[in-house]
Amino acid sequence: MLIIYTNKNSMSLWNKLPQSQIKERVFSALAQNVNYFDENILGVPASHLDSKVFYSDAPFLKDAPFMSTLVLNPNHIGCHTLGESEHFFAGTQAIEREVIEICATEILRGESGQFDGYVASGGTEANMQAIWVYRNYFMQEFGAKPDEICILCSADSHYSMSKAANVLQVEKISIPVRENDRTIDESVLRDQVLQLQQAGKRYFIVVANMMTTMFGSVDDVNLYTNVLDELQCIYRVHVDGAYGGFFYPFSEKNNQLDFANPKVTSVTLDAHKMAQAPYGTGIFLARKGFIEYANTKDASYIEGEDYTLIGSRSGANAVAIWMILMNYGPFGWREKIFILLERTNWLCKRLQDLGIEFYRHPKSNIVTMRASFILPEIAQEFGLVPDNHRQPNWYKIVIMEHVTIEKLMPLIEKLSANRTKSATNLVS
Repeated sequence: MLIIYTNKNSMSLWNKLPQSQIKERVFSALAQNVNYFDENILGVPASHLDSKVFYSDAPFLKDAPFMSTLVLNPNHIGCHTLGESEHFFAGTQAIEREVIEICATEILRGESGQFDGYVASGGTEANMQAIWVYRNYFMQEFGAKPDEICILCSADSHYSMSKAANVLQVEKISIPVRENDRTIDESVLRDQVLQLQQAGKRYFIVVANMMTTMFGSVDDVNLYTNVLDELQCIYRVHVDGAYGGFFYPFSEKNNQLDFANPKVTSVTLDAHKMAQAPYGTGIFLARKGFIEYANTKDASYIEGEDYTLIGSRSGANAVAIWMILMNYGPFGWREKIFILLERTNWLCKRLQDLGIEFYRHPKSNIVTMRASFILPEIAQEFGLVPDNHRQPNWYKIVIMEHVTIEKLMPLIEKLSANRTKSATNLVS
């Protein structure tokens, strides 16, 4: 059964639009941007795409808003939810602000107008942005030293946490998870935090997972906050929804990993995964009052200064996300997720019938199978991704739009034939 969850705050920005209106809106936004072809813009260190290589006068561009945005090449440097931004690109910046508002309020159930954010290069950057913000927050507001701050996350968390720890020179602590259900044991977490306190850690950057990359597992954020509150810790919570941000809020009604939870301060989304946007379309979202801790005041030549890790970035990526969301609308998007869940259910039933061990969070579209049940040649043939290329323990299947039942059937047939052959060998 398809269940429709609605955000009570507002549905005003996210509505399904016909292609004609989507096209009209994007071209109208581009018309508000600087036009390097027609205007005397002399001081901006940028231009349209090289017209000797990229055909700016190609006839198809009049019906291709995203491609036209690429050619006109708007630079969305800075954060456009904070006062002033580079006025040269005001039209497409307005579209990016809509994307931020839709994601923060109508997907992640926050209050309208209470969030900052920007379209990042991906989930890795957005996660690093969050950790950078909180590191600076603790240092500026509490006088914290870097060695008093640590990142607290599960062993299944994305490797971007290790990158952030290395770049920002704070320690990362990975809490072990149970092998079968990928959850953290509360007593293990409590013992670890106590040890960290004894070692001089005073400030905690919690990263909770909204569907991990390998398993699709979902962290119990309340487990972290209950333990940290009990031990009187100072902390901030960031949610890594790089994989699940465009999926889990539509599959789970009782989502604790969004802005309806007052203890969640920031969230990463990644539109180039489930939203099928071009690569380079991560999203960083944070409650008002936090992204300022990443302000680089030395960027004084930039109108509005810069609060982002990446600096210059393509406005076309924000346009792509907006076009995708408006093409579906909220109900079309929920239907899309429902279909992917049903395909995942179908796959899990087939694997159960074959006796193949696997892990799957019930509201996820990732199925991770024990490597001992999968021949390496089958994994190679079907592009199954291992948890470790040197010595796999698991192989995963991700039910994306192109992963239809017709494409899953040959895998099931191969697995079935292999199980039959193995059983025959045992008997003989």
